[in-house]
Amino acid sequence: MTLCADIRICVSTTRFAVKEVDIGLAADIGTLSRLPKANVPMSFIKDVALTARIFTAKEALTVGIVSAVYDTKAEALAEAVEKAKLISSKSPVAVMGTKEVLNFSRDHSVQDGMSDVFTLTPSLCADDACS
Repeated sequence: MTLCADIRICVSTTRFAVKEVDIGLAADIGTLSRLPKANVPMSFIKDVALTARIFTAKEALTVGIVSAVYDTKAEALAEAVEKAKLISSKSPVAVMGTKEVLNFSRDHSVQDGMSDVFTLTPSLCADDACS
């Protein structure tokens, strides 16, 4: 569930694990598909997925699974609310479009990403500016 979030924050006492191998499963509900796309080093991914070891919030921050770690739940929640307020103050079209382009570009070449942007926002290419 953690990897489904666009922005991830946690408290310093949070513990994470990829437990499929501990229960005798290789198939999963998305963790093994999402982790390699989260810009996390493959060595770390294989370490936690193959050993099923628990890892800390500090490790999650170091490898980029989370954006920030706070001392208390209240601090983390307050930061999440502030971040949500900031994002919601932006143009919904711009936020949705930016998220779509980022997600598409993560899995495609730069050229394909640029083409997707121009398809998404044809007004950017007015007057043959993108030829």
